Amino acid sequence: MENWIGVGIWIVVGGVIGLAMKSLVQRPDEQPGHSVILFFFGAFGAVIGGMLGVGLFHFADPTALSLGGMLSAVFLAGFLTWLYRWGIGAFR
Repeated sequence: MENWIGVGIWIVVGGVIGLAMKSLVQRPDEQPGHSVILFFFGAFGAVIGGMLGVGLFHFADPTALSLGGMLSAVFLAGFLTWLYRWGIGAFR
């Protein structure tokens, strides 16, 4: 049960990071509706990053609420949402 709570925390933290990235990386020609996309990109990145972090740093005792899992979840959520925000303007 503890691991499912950790995955839920990854999803919430990733979504918050995705929404925070909207205010950090401003796009002057932005269309409405990107908040939902950024939330899902952040949540997806956090889950993938958290699983990679737990697998790499805590292989013997895998728990979702470990330091490696949380740090890699935050990093990948931030990176994916930044990449999306940068990519919208770069290819127009």
